[in-house]
Amino acid sequence: MATYKQIQEYIKTKHQVTIKTCWIAHAKEQLGLPIKASQRSSEGKPRVYPCPEDKLPLIKEAFEYFHLL
Repeated sequence: MATYKQIQEYIKTKHQVTIKTCWIAHAKEQLGLPIKASQRSSEGKPRVYPCPEDKLPLIKEAFEYFHLL
């Protein structure tokens, strides 16, 4: 399984866009992929930084590249 750092590096190299780790976690939730529990998570509360709609295709492409989808 790819790490968030690997996903960020892939997108940065291919698209010259910086992706936040919280966007990756939100994208995983939206696509039904498992995420690990975080001590800092605030379950039940809305995300402070949800994944922007224009970044979701880039993250989805990275998921496909790393065979997560």
